[in-house]
Amino acid sequence: MTEPTTWETFTLERPEPGIAVVTLNRPERMNSMTNTMFSELEKVALRLDREDDLRVVILTGAGKAFCGGFDLDDAEGLASLTPMGMLDQQELAARALSAIRSIRVPVIAAVNGAAAGGGLSLSLAADIRIGSPTARFNAAFVRIGLSAGDLGASWHLTRLIGPARAAEFAYTGRFIEAVEAESLGLLNAVVPAESLLAEALAMARLICANSPAGVQLSKRALHANMEVSSYAAALELENRGQALLTRGEDMPEALAAFKDKRSPKFTGR
Repeated sequence: MTEPTTWETFTLERPEPGIAVVTLNRPERMNSMTNTMFSELEKVALRLDREDDLRVVILTGAGKAFCGGFDLDDAEGLASLTPMGMLDQQELAARALSAIRSIRVPVIAAVNGAAAGGGLSLSLAADIRIGSPTARFNAAFVRIGLSAGDLGASWHLTRLIGPARAAEFAYTGRFIEAVEAESLGLLNAVVPAESLLAEALAMARLICANSPAGVQLSKRALHANMEVSSYAAALELENRGQALLTRGEDMPEALAAFKDKRSPKFTGR
């Protein structure tokens, strides 16, 4: 498969070593989603996941919106699809968001405006969400005759904000503004709009200062333990991760750096 060096629906930048910034780039349409965007997001996620030097991905939107969900101009044809055709459509979108969520390094969503419908689900696929005061979230599909349970939203919301809050959010389709989103745990922090990307980069640098392998296995443990059925299973997963990491180079380097009163030089090996 030939991979493009430029993308139609977003930009890919490398502001610092180890950090990639993906900016959805359809500002005239509130960065709304199309089949092309779904296809490109899946491809770029798989490409980034193969990069040995990658440490953090930042996901944001151009203009005034983070992502306005599925482009309603494209949605007009959905009603004419057969059931299997609609399933294919859903799976195309789901693969894209799943690929973003599955990138082995942390993904930070810098939410610069509305995250509606599929845009909400895309923000939830990130590990950390930082928002500007104009960040706002809603489960838009319930307002156009579809389910708010879309592209992982029902799974993420019940775990992030609890079943009762998730139910209110899903059934009403109302917008949750930035301050409320932070209080609920949808946003890790609300920062001034002009410093949103700078704050996301600062968070990325904090992550980059740690062992690459340690961070990756931390993400793997957090994701896996959202799904395991018991405390004992969670401990087993954590024990294996720690045992594996003690056999690498980063832990001895960290201990030596501590003794030498210097910053460690992590390799991820």
